Order: sequence, then structure tokens, then C-alpha cells
Amino acid sequence: MDYLQKFAYQSNYWYNDGLKKAKIRDLSGAILSLRRSLQYNRENIAARNLLGLVYYGRGEVVEALVEWIISKNFKSYENIANYYIKKVQETPSELETINQAIHKYNQCLLYCRQNGEDLAIIQLKKVIAAHPSFLKAHQLLALLYLHTEQYAKARQILRRAHKMDITNEITLAYMHELTQMRSQKVAKLKEEKEQTVTYNLGNETIIQPVSASLKDNAAVLTIVNILIGILVGAAVVWFLISPAVNQKRTENANRNVIALSEEGESRDTQIETLKKELESYRNTSDQAENALQTAQSTQQSYEALMKVAEQYEGGATSNADMLDGLFTVSPDALGEQGKAIYDEISGELFPTMCSRLLARAKENLNESNYADAVTNLEKVVRMEAGYSDGEAMKLLGDAYAGSGDADKAKEAYGKVVSDYSGTQAATDAQSALDAMNTASSQNDGQNTADGSQTGNTGTE
Repeated sequence: MDYLQKFAYQSNYWYNDGLKKAKIRDLSGAILSLRRSLQYNRENIAARNLLGLVYYGRGEVVEALVEWIISKNFKSYENIANYYIKKVQETPSELETINQAIHKYNQCLLYCRQNGEDLAIIQLKKVIAAHPSFLKAHQLLALLYLHTEQYAKARQILRRAHKMDITNEITLAYMHELTQMRSQKVAKLKEEKEQTVTYNLGNETIIQPVSASLKDNAAVLTIVNILIGILVGAAVVWFLISPAVNQKRTENANRNVIALSEEGESRDTQIETLKKELESYRNTSDQAENALQTAQSTQQSYEALMKVAEQYEGGATSNADMLDGLFTVSPDALGEQGKAIYDEISGELFPTMCSRLLARAKENLNESNYADAVTNLEKVVRMEAGYSDGEAMKLLGDAYAGSGDADKAKEAYGKVVSDYSGTQAATDAQSALDAMNTASSQNDGQNTADGSQTGNTGTE
């Protein structure tokens, strides 16, 4: 058995495993198995279509559509994915409802960050009513109920979520936490009951704390309380004052990571954009491939930005390495929060690196190291095209000219002259451009003269 056959066998094995799990509503387990199946054979149409159905069953319509579109791209004819996509497209009102539900869900995440639990709960109820299979909305609502100690309501929502996906790790964790909280509450109530004495005096019921009988030991208890107070004070000093030095940087890092995570989730749920693109996917596989590439590019941009953000807050990574990371990010692919974080980091990093790289490029030019000069100056103009009133662009033209790339040199000089007129860089660029044009004309004239002389000699 060759490797292709082995891969095909493994892919089919994990597909069957995913199918078994999907039948018993083990959707999380089914997703893991089906993803593993696609790792062995990404063109396994049956596994990919089933994965889309599993996503759809959890209310993740966008993820489902992406899998079906990829499946259609691999096999455009006699593919049930065409039917699934068509059914979704035939109900634009349903798509709009899901879109609104997802927008409200994202708004709830913002409410939670602003300590608006009550508003988030009200909004999430509307989200679940409009999109009953939206698993993430159920989980967030259950978490808010846990946070506000509404345990009965939390249990009800978690039961619904568990029926949707019986092995979802988040749902199971919340259920475990609910059990722990309820046990603690019962134990607390029992303890409070044991610490009181109830008796009847005539027609009145008297509730008296048991601790009242301990007055005789007041002196001992006072000493014990003093010792406890000293220990508590020491603990407060240790746990509150020591971490205060790095508190601000930690909060900023957490805030950036949360914002990027929510922004990435919001990006994945942009139904309006995907809905417009889906209209063109009906008969054109090339466009489907383009949409897939766009999604992959967006994902890569967010992953790169997340990495740079963590490096930026950590402080252990060099500016040069962070700059290279930022160059892999496409700002146009980011959402509002992602762009804000990108602008914050680039606003701090770009000015420093522009100055440093410009100085380094000047040294390269003095040493006739035109290759390194081109590399450094291209980075500068990428960060800011008109840095130092066009000086960087003019020096880039010099580097191109020194390396023998006359066309790029003329293009750089021309840009300086047109965009930064009145500056010293524009004057120098015009002089360099005139010199190149004069030299080119002289070479052309010399070539013409040489050609004429050769022709006359041949006539004689």
C-alpha cells in the first residue's frame, strides 16, 4: 500500500468517526475528527460537506458556507454542496436575521467589557430568540447568569447548549463551575444556620447568634484576631503592591489580545460581505478561490498582528523584528479595533525605525553598498513615502542608480519632483534626473554616430 492509499484510508477512517459523533450530537468531537480527515486528504468532499453541516448545526453559518464553497471549488458538478449553498441563498431574510443576531452578539461582548451585564443579558435573549442554534450566544448568556448568581437560569441555558453539542469543552466547564458554585452556596447557608439559635418566647421567635456564648473567651479571641489581622495585612502587601509595577503593561496586553480576539470573531461573522460574494459564487469556481484566498489573507494578518502586539507589550523583541512582523500585516484586511491597535504600534515604531534605517542607508551609500541601501530605504518609504521631505525617496533613487536599475531610479526621482516640489530633495532629484537624461541622450547619439560611420564604410 503506497502513501496515497494510506492517506486516503486514514481520511475515510476519521470521516466515519466524525459521522458517528455527529449522529449523537457530539459536534465538537465531530469537528476534530473531520478536520483530521481533511489533514490526510483535503479533497475529501464528503468530509468537508459534513464539516459544513456540523458548523451549520452549531449556528456558525459563515464557517459552514466557507467549507461548502471550498468543496464546490474542488468539485463543481454533482456535489451536494451546491444544494446547501443554494438553500442558504434562497432565504436572504434568514441570512439577514442571522447577520443581525451576530451583530447583537458582538455588541454584547462590548457590554460585558464595560460591565453592562444587564444590557448584555437582555440583548442575548433577543439573539437566541432570533437564532436558536447559536451555541456561542447560549454559552455567553450562561456565563453572565453565573456571574450574576442566577444559577437556575444558568442551568436552564446550559442544558440547551449541552443538547446542541454534548462534548463542547466550554459548556462542560460552565456546568462544572455551576455545580461548584451551588455547592458552595448550600454549604454557606448550612454554616449560617448552624451559627444561630432559634427559640420561642411567648408569641415571638428569637434568633440569637451562637457566638454570643463566646463572650467569656473575648480576650483570647482578641489576640487571635490581632494575629489574623497581621497575617492578612502582610498578604495584602505581598499580593497587591508587588504586582503593581507591571500592572499597566499587563492590562494593555490583555486589552489588546481581547480586542483582537473579538475583532477576529467579528470578522469571521461578516455576513453582509460574504452574502454579496456568495451571489457571484453560483457558477464561477475562480471567484470562490479568490474569496478563499482573501479569507486566508485576512486570517494571516490578524495572526501576525496578534504576535506583534504580544511582542510589543512584552518588550523583549527588537524593533527590527517587530517591523518585519508589521510588514506582513495588511491594514485594509483589519476591522476597526484591529486597525486601532495597528495604528498604535506603528505610530510608536515607525518614526524610530525610519530615522534609524535612513542613517544606516546613508552609510551604505557612502560605502557604495547599494544593495543594502535599497533594502533599508525601501523599508523607510514603505513606512512613510515622504519621510524627511522626500529625502528618503531621493536617496532610494540614488541607490537604484548605483545598483544599475535606471528605470527605478528615474521613477523615484520623478516622484520626488512631482510630490515634494520646493524642497531640497526635489531640487537634487531634478538635477540627478537631468544628468541621467543627458547621459542617455549622449549614449544614443554616440550609438547613432557609430552606426552611420559603419554604414558609410560599408558603402565605400
